[in-house]
Amino acid sequence: MAGDCIWLWKVILSILNTGEMLWKLRLRRNGRRCAFARMVKCSFCLGENRWNLEEKEISGLKKYKGIFFDWDGTAVLSRKAPADEAVAAMKGLLLQGVKLVIVSGTTYENIAGGKLEDYFTNEELGHLYLGLGRGAYNYRYEEGRPVVFEDRIPGCEDLLRIHDAAYGIHRELLRDYGLPTEIVFLRPNYCKIDLMVENDRKDQLFMQENELDLLKKSLTAHGIQGGLHEMTALAVRMGEKYGMQLKATCDAKYLEVGISDKSDNVDVIMGELERKFGMQIGECCFWGDEFVGLEDGIYGSDSFMITDRTRGGDFGQRGQTGAGCAAGRRS
Repeated sequence: MAGDCIWLWKVILSILNTGEMLWKLRLRRNGRRCAFARMVKCSFCLGENRWNLEEKEISGLKKYKGIFFDWDGTAVLSRKAPADEAVAAMKGLLLQGVKLVIVSGTTYENIAGGKLEDYFTNEELGHLYLGLGRGAYNYRYEEGRPVVFEDRIPGCEDLLRIHDAAYGIHRELLRDYGLPTEIVFLRPNYCKIDLMVENDRKDQLFMQENELDLLKKSLTAHGIQGGLHEMTALAVRMGEKYGMQLKATCDAKYLEVGISDKSDNVDVIMGELERKFGMQIGECCFWGDEFVGLEDGIYGSDSFMITDRTRGGDFGQRGQTGAGCAAGRRS
């Protein structure tokens, strides 16, 4: 896994520095092709309520001007792992003027120990952005310091309604199905509901290889036949009960419910790049480790980087887990 994160930066640097067509970068490690070296192009299927995917061969010398990427599990193995490899690659890109955008569900203190700015010069930081907290915070750097230029933070009453909805989900799952859950309330605009309390990820906070199968077995054993669709429908229904339009995402272990997600981050920051630098979406690529399809029509958290605004970009999957790479989501 650690090697996968390092290989990601080698792929990106190779694209930028040599202009190689990505389809030639079918890297092999331990005799197996690295799945994250594959890019997909998403296009919206008119008349169908789904994203359609097709492999895209990038022709010509593709010099990306903007790179959006997840942090935990993509840029680094875990938030406690050394960030030296990632920041070294980032520095080389920032020196070229490439705009880098970290898009993560975590908050600033968990990115390089909360000291990301210490690794770069003020000039380099002028090309670095962060979209954090599932749409909650969007950062740029001013005079070497991180500044939130747009946020989506609910007021106290709305936050309490999100908490009420999360507890309602917990209560219904325990009462009707005997499924124990735990809730993390300490997020700025959403709650995390642990659907597999006995499965400890330790410091690797992204989806693990066998979690999807474990979750499906657990849900079935508790009489929940609708799988993740039933979980996300429950979240939406519980939000409506408390007067909230909630967005639900799932990475197998955690069901996350709140008022925003990564789509809000990428849309806000893409708008900023368009306004300030005249950047076009075709000049951008997006990388993550959770584009994977969890069930038919339900995809991982990184798939929410694909929006109406960004779908003209290129999307790369660092690795494949479970149902395989499906870098898209329901409309």
